[in-house]
Amino acid sequence: MEQPNLPRANQAASPAQFATWLRQQLERRGYDLRPRGGGQSRFVQDSGIGAGSVSRMLRGQGSTETRVLGLLADALDIPLPEVLVAAGVLTREELDGVRKAGTTPRPAPLTPEAAADELGITDPQSRRLFVSMTETLRQQRAENGGKEHAAEN
Repeated sequence: MEQPNLPRANQAASPAQFATWLRQQLERRGYDLRPRGGGQSRFVQDSGIGAGSVSRMLRGQGSTETRVLGLLADALDIPLPEVLVAAGVLTREELDGVRKAGTTPRPAPLTPEAAADELGITDPQSRRLFVSMTETLRQQRAENGGKEHAAEN
């Protein structure tokens, strides 16, 4: 059964849905997001994400850079791919496709551009975002010594 406010597997989350998701994640972690609750300021300090970016995300004013989403994933201890789905960068269906594609042995490393081709990502802006996201994931993996979060497997 689908949860309310969440898109179907083949639909990208809207900025408003991402804002609701983020608010829920922060409140679960004890951040008081009520006016004068101090939770938003505390999260800004804890996460290293700029106050303006956090404010925009919580107000549902558009998506943000994959670099910021990477910081958000680290701060919330949630795998980056899950944050990308919540933010509407990827649909659940696209993420599942990427994960399934990763189980097939390949003779050579797949480039982000070739992956975009295989996923049918043809829109130039979507391709740039996908390539950027892929590079962010590679960098995060390298910084973690090649280790992945268990939920990503």
